[in-house]
Amino acid sequence: MKQIPIFSHIRRALPLLGLALGLLSAPHLSAQTTATPDADQDIALTTGMAYPLDSLVADWHASHFLHFADTCLSQTAATPVTDSLLIDRLSRIPATIEMPYNTVVREYIDTYLGRLRSQVAIMLAAGNFYMPIFEEALEAYGLPNELKYLPVIESSLNPSAVSRAGASGLWQFIVSTGRMYGLENNSLVDERRDPYKSSWAAARYLREMYDIYQDWLLVIAAYNCGPGNINKAIRRAGGSKDYWKIYNHLARETRGYVPAFIAANYVMTYYCKHGICPVESNFPVATDTVQVSRELHFEQIADLCQVDLEAIKSLNPQYKRNVIPGHTKPQTLCLPLESISLFLDQQDTIYNHRATELFRNRRTVTPAGVSATTGSGQLVYHRIRSGETLSSIARRYGVTVKQIQSWNGMSSTRISAGKRLRIYQ
Repeated sequence: MKQIPIFSHIRRALPLLGLALGLLSAPHLSAQTTATPDADQDIALTTGMAYPLDSLVADWHASHFLHFADTCLSQTAATPVTDSLLIDRLSRIPATIEMPYNTVVREYIDTYLGRLRSQVAIMLAAGNFYMPIFEEALEAYGLPNELKYLPVIESSLNPSAVSRAGASGLWQFIVSTGRMYGLENNSLVDERRDPYKSSWAAARYLREMYDIYQDWLLVIAAYNCGPGNINKAIRRAGGSKDYWKIYNHLARETRGYVPAFIAANYVMTYYCKHGICPVESNFPVATDTVQVSRELHFEQIADLCQVDLEAIKSLNPQYKRNVIPGHTKPQTLCLPLESISLFLDQQDTIYNHRATELFRNRRTVTPAGVSATTGSGQLVYHRIRSGETLSSIARRYGVTVKQIQSWNGMSSTRISAGKRLRIYQ
């Protein structure tokens, strides 16, 4: 499980960019098919790889859309495969990012094909929904398509995944970096779990890192441990910009991060060669988003839009309490395509449906045994002049003496010049 916040050292300030650009030269492209790191091979599982299957199955986003009776899940034995075949298959993946082979990569591949086979079957099904979202964001920033498999090793494609370091969502942002990239986090909303917004934030981050390093393996490693640690490893390796040369100077988890990424690309490409198939799923074939500008509860949508409550949760994992706080700022709502038109046609009815029951947003409240201290209308403060009485002040503002007494907690009509009274006109 990942222990180092992925963005803990990045800042967008130009001095950092200049420093990193000075440290790194043009990308190191190699035609090698193998890479031999000089390090132990005791692999460290990433957050996504260490996420328990039981927890993944129990999460509402998986349990609602995925059916686990599929025979794929009962297969436990991986199909034997030789090193030469793995090398050949890796070389055939249509990728911009270099994917060399070594014994560490082999261990991660074996882990996915062995004890993580069930997770792979689940991720293949979930990927049918999430991969187009990732691909769109990566394409918009001109990034390699194979980076769409980073969330496989980050979160097992689980938008609710949380690491021990507090990173959350498909792309595992920590709070501070999520905020830096425009991802809101409060009591009701955690946009790190928003599949769309987090994907665009991750693509922007990856683009910025590539502009610094000009080498995708270094970028991927920096995604795990932060550019500060990559720069330290480069200095300790004598200035080498080859990931496999700085391998020994990285933390144990980061040493395995790039091999795990290569293994994820292999497994998500060649799963059928190893007897793994996606579990059956009922992810919506088509979805769309609509902007919400008022406070809205998931139950209001479920009651009137012919969509299951659990499906709404699954499609909108960024909302922590089933409430969309659209009254604070416009928010997005994702629904199956057939439900979008129903929502648009009945917006006013939906917003008003069970509103009093679902929202207890009392702006004022009077404790038991205490007179009301507020009223309707504009609040003004009246400074008492010599010779005034409550009756004359009440007539001036068109209110009653009892109201003035209530608003100001007065038990008698006696007043003193110079004091102020609260009055609601």
